[in-house]
Amino acid sequence: MSAIKPIGGSGDDLPLMQELAAELAAAPVIGLDTEFLRERTYRAQLCLLQVATPARYVLVDPLDNRHLALLSPALAARQPVKILHAARQDLEVLYPAMGPVAGLFDTQVAAGLVGMAAQIGYADLVRRLLGVELDKSHTRTDWSQRPLSAAQLVYAVDDVRYLAPLRELLLEQTDKLGRMAWLDEEMRALDNADNLFVAPERAWERLKGITDLDADRQRLARLLAAWREQRASDRDRPRSWILDDAGLRAIVQRAPRTVAQLAELTELAPGFIEHSGPHIIGLVQQAALPAALPPLPGRSRPDPEATARLKQLANVVTGVANSLQINTEILATRRDLEQVASGNPQAPPLCGWRREVIGAALLAAL
Repeated sequence: MSAIKPIGGSGDDLPLMQELAAELAAAPVIGLDTEFLRERTYRAQLCLLQVATPARYVLVDPLDNRHLALLSPALAARQPVKILHAARQDLEVLYPAMGPVAGLFDTQVAAGLVGMAAQIGYADLVRRLLGVELDKSHTRTDWSQRPLSAAQLVYAVDDVRYLAPLRELLLEQTDKLGRMAWLDEEMRALDNADNLFVAPERAWERLKGITDLDADRQRLARLLAAWREQRASDRDRPRSWILDDAGLRAIVQRAPRTVAQLAELTELAPGFIEHSGPHIIGLVQQAALPAALPPLPGRSRPDPEATARLKQLANVVTGVANSLQINTEILATRRDLEQVASGNPQAPPLCGWRREVIGAALLAAL
């Protein structure tokens, strides 16, 4: 295993990548995983691509590989099936570098549907289903450093070595439980690349306590969050490098009207004031206009009747989950139940396979 050498970083990589591309296109299934770094960029930097085919395991070094695009057609096609664990994070990394990935099978999602923890980790799943203990000592390693050690290469290969066997076992269990339709629906949903990214105008949803603010400050927080998201994306820098949460909160709380007042905020660096000060003041002025953004729904005080209704819905979910021997959050989260209680017909428990399994019971309990 220590003799594995990632493809990349040399002038003769084209034939190897062409060979791998043809192999992927012809394979019935392939396992995929990524190693990445997101400390210095807005988009996570792809540092290593691990691939498992029925014939072999391959590591691709994307840091100095001019031929990654050769693999994109196979990844974008419905066939072969691409097996990943907790796929969303890997898809976010792969999309900017190689485009969309379709035909997905997520072993974490499948494990949840057969009764395991919704967020079960890969190593835990391998141990439980295959009886293999994986070395996770390189989980926090810096994968952008070169050369990679022999131990790192072994670790990287192990992350795809067991994906195909896990899929076979999970398919068998899913079929025995009569839940293949559930699985098919969940996997099709993964193919929607639009779900991978947050639009700047929705970046405010990450902010805590925004609904507790008055209308003017809500608008300011939303405008600042959207500006920060767009600036971070355009410059490919972490959001916190553009404006950290402490600085954003300070601006929202003080709502400075001039650059001089903005400079009084100790949470902001002088360089930020110099380069972005006038624009931030413009956002403060814009936030004072009620027409700038539609208001957010108000946060009402706890209503005993609503609280009781949510508890009743949660009890329904618990009862059904226990009968199915499945985790409750697979069927419905608290946020899902709040949507049901508010009358949203598109609430997740009222759509797809969940409507048949839990939706009708929830509606009957309202």
